[in-house]
Amino acid sequence: MTFWDLIWDFIKNLFAFDQAHPLLFTQFYFWAFFALVFALFTQVHSKPLLRNAYLFAVSLFFYYKTSGVFLALLLFVIVYNFFAAKWLHRLKGEKGRSILTAVSVTLDLGILAYFKYAYFITDFVNKLLGLSIEVHDVLGEWLNVLTGAEIFRVDAIILPVGISFFTFQAVSYIVDVKRRKIEPVQNFLDFGFYLSFFPQLVAGPIVRASEFIAQLHKPYNLSRRWFGIAVFWIMNGLMKKLILADYLAVNFCDRVFENPLMYSGFENLSALFCYSLQVYADFSGYTDIATGVAMLMGFYLPKNFDSPYKAENTQQFWRRWHMTLSRWLRDYLYIPLGGNRNATAGTYIIIAAVAVIGSFLSGSWWVAVAVLALAGGIGLWAWKKPADRKLITTNINSMNTMLLGGLWHGASWNFMIWGGLNGLGMIIYKIWTARNLYGKMLIISVVTLVCQILARITHYPVWNLFFMWSLIVFLGTAVKGLYALFCTKRPPKEEHFTWLSRSWDIFQTFVFITFTRLFFRSGSNLDPALANEQAWNTAKNMVNQIGGAWDLALVPKMAFEHRAVLIIFVVGMVIHWLPERFKRRYRVVFSRLPLGWMAALVVFLILFIYQFITADLQSFIYFQF
Repeated sequence: MTFWDLIWDFIKNLFAFDQAHPLLFTQFYFWAFFALVFALFTQVHSKPLLRNAYLFAVSLFFYYKTSGVFLALLLFVIVYNFFAAKWLHRLKGEKGRSILTAVSVTLDLGILAYFKYAYFITDFVNKLLGLSIEVHDVLGEWLNVLTGAEIFRVDAIILPVGISFFTFQAVSYIVDVKRRKIEPVQNFLDFGFYLSFFPQLVAGPIVRASEFIAQLHKPYNLSRRWFGIAVFWIMNGLMKKLILADYLAVNFCDRVFENPLMYSGFENLSALFCYSLQVYADFSGYTDIATGVAMLMGFYLPKNFDSPYKAENTQQFWRRWHMTLSRWLRDYLYIPLGGNRNATAGTYIIIAAVAVIGSFLSGSWWVAVAVLALAGGIGLWAWKKPADRKLITTNINSMNTMLLGGLWHGASWNFMIWGGLNGLGMIIYKIWTARNLYGKMLIISVVTLVCQILARITHYPVWNLFFMWSLIVFLGTAVKGLYALFCTKRPPKEEHFTWLSRSWDIFQTFVFITFTRLFFRSGSNLDPALANEQAWNTAKNMVNQIGGAWDLALVPKMAFEHRAVLIIFVVGMVIHWLPERFKRRYRVVFSRLPLGWMAALVVFLILFIYQFITADLQSFIYFQF
């Protein structure tokens, strides 16, 4: 092979899409790509129009290297929403604006539904009508006909990377233009750049036009300090992803979740807690890298995580976890449903839809009967007790939002349970805090007793888990109650108790969120055609192992065998729980290092990270959403 043949092969590989090896932040190829992008960026950064056009082209190339021919889908979404928003802005009549908004949002969400829920909808129709329709990619077939080539698979529908994120950005843009919160972007290249900005394109954060468009024409400014902060975020994200997330996944979590029955209850429980750290390190690691890369180019992305495992309750957790999605659901789903004001037609439509979906996913119409009966009982309560109506509708809208948030992650029974458990956790917390000490003690005592009785009568492992959880809550409530009764007149100890009380609340919330992740992880990484059954079996098997009988004598031995994984988990959680002011201090110290020292430290960290890299780099978890 000649020198020119080698060069030609290199160029072909450079511009070819390899489905088995998409462009990832953790690859050397990405950083070579970014180095070249940034080198050329320095030549155009002072000319906003040219800079934005250049970064738009770079973002399209990045998406092509990540998703191949699905670049055409992204371009369609960009073109359609750009012109739809301009047309919407020109319309004067409110009725016409509402119709165009509905059509635009329906098209955006319809595209998302086609790729994400095709298997679910097909299975639903088959079971409802007794048919045997197989999934067939009609869109891919049409495009093959138009291009005259077999470019797209037609025997399966493949989920494009990042489709949920750029679709949600498009929806928020259209709705904000309709609400006259923002003016439509006049320059097509600017809008294309906003919707496709490559650092956050495939896994968020979800960026609103109001947060980003204003930055497009600001002069480029990267101070020495902000350069250091950007480098810090990149290194921080890489360490989270490769040292914490990938190491825990490859060496422990994936193995246990693939076959939980081969592992003991202790190992299943440990894998569940390790996964809770893994998914945080993976997703927030991506966000950190995206934030740092964007900052180097003079753009600032919204904060997406705020130490979520420091949350003291479920509601606070969702204000700290995937914050851009939580705010999106609040502004474009929860509030339009009526929020904390009232129930709307959408509220009841979602209840009916949830009943039908729940029945389909579970395979039993009794689920629909139970959901509708519960909804009817709650509705009767609201009608009879007007004073409680606002509280009731608030909780119904919150639950609907969390259930749909669960289904956004995937059309699986497990994702629905996961969303429902989080919604239930928020509602129970509100009810719990409204009760006095005696009411709390009575409720938790009864729940603990009932769970213990059911565990002994039925011998189902799940009741052992409920009993252990209610016992933990009972002990915490009892200690708080005793302190309130006997120690409230001793201020020094009250301060200590406040710290202990907060720590206990954080611990309880972390445990609760971790157990909901059992259903989240079980529904991930699966073929959509098989996801529902496999996910349910995985979750059921893990519950049976964790809630079954343990041989406590073997626990120390198993802990020693998995010591590396458990040490990584403990270290990761300790770092996560460090005070925010301490973390802010070492970020600032890093950013102020002389460039030589900073470069040396970066080289050292890269060599350190390299020791944890697995043979096959793991994709970011949220790529599949």
